[in-house]
Amino acid sequence: MSRMLASVNCLDEAHTVQQIGADIIDLKQPALGALGALETQLVQTIVSELGGKQPISATVGDLPMQAELISKAVQAMAATGVDYIKIGFFQAPDWNAVISQLQACTQDGLKLIAVLFADQQPELNTVTKFSAAGFAGVMLDTMDKNKGSLTQVMPLETIQHFVELAKQQQLLSGLAGSLRATDIKSLLPLQADYLGFRGALCKQHQRTAKLDPLATADIKAALAPW
Repeated sequence: MSRMLASVNCLDEAHTVQQIGADIIDLKQPALGALGALETQLVQTIVSELGGKQPISATVGDLPMQAELISKAVQAMAATGVDYIKIGFFQAPDWNAVISQLQACTQDGLKLIAVLFADQQPELNTVTKFSAAGFAGVMLDTMDKNKGSLTQVMPLETIQHFVELAKQQQLLSGLAGSLRATDIKSLLPLQADYLGFRGALCKQHQRTAKLDPLATADIKAALAPW
């Protein structure tokens, strides 16, 4: 069964998706990139206001693959009290230094989610390295939102392979990337733990637009029978 991850950028939106029943509330600022980060003070306010009823995740931003920089951003976000911290793994010659640095964070009990970008042709076998470093989960997303949804930039068989790798490594798995209601039917049989939505929840399906409660409820309803 795949649950619903809803991305929001303010307290009002967080309250809305909480009331509609999103299974995990994801905090990010779409106007700042694929994984644009909210200010830590705002994240902390949202965490306090929501009262721990649903798990909350937050991104650390579209950061360059510099181990020390990312580690500091993770630690700053962890201080807000979020349940999961998402880190984008962008194109770089080598992720090993970043993964190694973040292993110290997982050893401190932080739940980290590695986000890979399907339109950057990531090496999916890296999933085993995230597992070895103590990450809590992995997620597929898209970097360039103008190229279409996840299912348009990566074959379904490859997405399924990603989910299976995550399950083999006992990691949470998530699928996102401009997903629409029409993607749900093809992705649900893959049995990822979460399907993530932002644009589909907004007016005119624009990810930087205001969240639309009716569209959000429609996505929740589309997942409910499953």
